[in-house]
Amino acid sequence: MTLLTASRSPAALSKQPVPKAPPMWRKRGTGARKQLTAWLFLVPALLVFGLFAWWPIVRSLLLSFQRTNLVEPAVWVGLDNFRTLFDDPLLVTAVGNTLFFVALGLLIGFPAPLVLAAIMSTVRRGAGVYRFLVYLPVVIPPVVAILLWKWFYDPGSGLFNSVLGKIGLGPYPWLESSDSAMLSLVLEATWAGMGGAVLIYLAAMVSIPGELYEAAEVDGAGIWRRIWHVMLPQLRAVIGLLLLVQLVNTVQVFTEPYVFTGGGPDNATLTVLLLIFRYAFQDGEYGQAAALSFLMVLALALLSAVYLRATRSWSTS
Repeated sequence: MTLLTASRSPAALSKQPVPKAPPMWRKRGTGARKQLTAWLFLVPALLVFGLFAWWPIVRSLLLSFQRTNLVEPAVWVGLDNFRTLFDDPLLVTAVGNTLFFVALGLLIGFPAPLVLAAIMSTVRRGAGVYRFLVYLPVVIPPVVAILLWKWFYDPGSGLFNSVLGKIGLGPYPWLESSDSAMLSLVLEATWAGMGGAVLIYLAAMVSIPGELYEAAEVDGAGIWRRIWHVMLPQLRAVIGLLLLVQLVNTVQVFTEPYVFTGGGPDNATLTVLLLIFRYAFQDGEYGQAAALSFLMVLALALLSAVYLRATRSWSTS
């Protein structure tokens, strides 16, 4: 007992060797090696990303100041491509049609997934089947879906006119009339692309605490008041993100007008991207196509910056 006590006395403990901390240069060397290792793993990804993402952007910007057919040597023309572009009356038509498509997409295509998700969130039996059916159009190749809807829109034997004819309506020139062509494109685009948004909304709705709905119900709130005062405020950040995604996607619409109508009738469905396609692959004016692409990138960047600035509080409130 005496020996044990003596071995643990402060004097004895003070005589035991204290382990030395590693010198600072060794710590710094270890951190530098870790950083070097991280950069060695990161450099290949940066090179690939720069080669296939940033270099085409830089090359397109340079091309917008040149006149070339991509075969003969390019000629530097400065701002001539932009001047020619602004003198083209089709530019105003393409921008107006694109904005019209965006407006119809927001009016029809944006609330549709939210409403459908709200309805599906109340379904208990067969919920998986409904989710599969809603998401099915997303996995169908876009060209296949458009060709299918092109048959639906056929003025003679199309499905829509056949069904409407049984109740005494139609036939309607869905794609042949400049008044209804853009609306027809928006309906198909909404059907084809809303499946992903519906699933995102459903996942966000699951995370809303049930106590909030119960408290609102106790206070006498009906279904619409619960949606307006409970569900929508909780989904504000998700709604803001999907709204930005839809804005960017609809501004870049190309496949629908190209496959459905080719920009017709009478350029009623000519969009900015379709005009870029015409400049490059029909007229061979690659410089003008690059100039319009550059202007479109600037417009999208400005739109995104303004939108994120205006909705910055959505993700925090």
